[in-house]
Parts: sequence; C-alpha cells; structure tokens
Amino acid sequence: MIKQAAEIVREYGPFPDIKYVHGLTFDGQHVWFASGDKLNVLDPASGKTVRSFNMVAHAGTAFDGEHLFQIAEERIQKIDPKSGAVLASIPAPGGGGDSGLAWAEGSLWVGQYRDRKIHQIDPQTGAILRTVACSRFVTGVTWVDGELWHGTYENDQSELRRIDPHSGEVLERLDMPAGVTVSGLESGGADQFFCGGASSGKVRAVRRPRRRAV
Repeated sequence: MIKQAAEIVREYGPFPDIKYVHGLTFDGQHVWFASGDKLNVLDPASGKTVRSFNMVAHAGTAFDGEHLFQIAEERIQKIDPKSGAVLASIPAPGGGGDSGLAWAEGSLWVGQYRDRKIHQIDPQTGAILRTVACSRFVTGVTWVDGELWHGTYENDQSELRRIDPHSGEVLERLDMPAGVTVSGLESGGADQFFCGGASSGKVRAVRRPRRRAV
C-alpha cells in the first residue's frame, strides 16, 4: 500500500450561514456542496458561493454530466441544476444511513458510513448491483480515471483511500492533518480532489498524487 500525507492546496470558507459541509460534487466549472437545508454552488476560482437551492441535503452529492443527485434522508433525489427542481427520486440503500455519493459507469455509488460499504446502484430504481466492503467508516466517494476513492473518518482521523473496486483492498492512502475531517469527496479533475470539511464549514482542495508514466 502507498501511504503519504495529504497536501491541502486551498481552503474555501467558512461561508455565511453555513455551519456544516456534507457531500459535494464538481460539474467541471463549479463545486456543488450540501449543507443540510441547502445545495450550494461554489466558484473555485473566486472562492465565493454564487447561488443556492433550498432542499434537504444532508449527505452525498453527485453529477452525471447533466443532472445532480442528492441524498435527502432515506431518498436520493435527481435534480435539475438550472432550476433546482426535483425530477425523480429513488430509495437510498442505507435508508438514511448513507454518506458519500458518486456517478461512474452509468451507476450511482453510495457510501454506507457505519456499515463500511460502498454500493453500486441502478440510478433508475435504486437496486443494488454490487457491494464493496471497506475497512473503515465511509464518508465521501468518488471515481477518477478508473480509480475508486473514498473518504474516512474514524477515531478522530480522516484519510482519502484508493481501493480495489472489487475486493475493497486499500491500495493507497492520503492521511489528512490532525483535526481535519473529510465529510465528502469528489475529483476535481486530474490533479486534485475537493473535500467537504464537516463542522468546519469549509471545502478543501487536496492534491491528487501524480501517476508515473509506464
């Protein structure tokens, strides 16, 4: 397993009237993050929020290239990013114990915090297609370049972990500084991750390790 300290390259926030950052996602231009009763849009260039939608948003957020998906208690809602309208919803596999959310391979990937699992589910029905067992509590979930990563928070320590998407084996680990919690995780492209900062009210950008050319 590869292990190293996480490198935080930028912090955003805290933001006015936002006490907690839950899940987040990236649409290629903006970071969307859940804060309990709102889904907020952050411009990572300026560091400012540019708009928000009022809705239940207490856990993971995902973007499929056209629509947003937001965990809202025991449901996962499909959202129009232009209007904030809820277009459809499916049951969340954890029935309210869900954490991270990601989109990849035409499916939603849902973290189960205390169950230490990640489920691949059908975005139309919510049916579980595959389950990956993890060795620590799961917060955020993301895919990038065929790699499955998830955030952890356990025993007052957070990490970003790259795991085998079939066996759950930990392949790589980025240790966050003491006192820094990861509540959501999303790839920000080739060279960074965006991380929800839980009760800090912050969003953090963490450098993604470079891959050596073969």
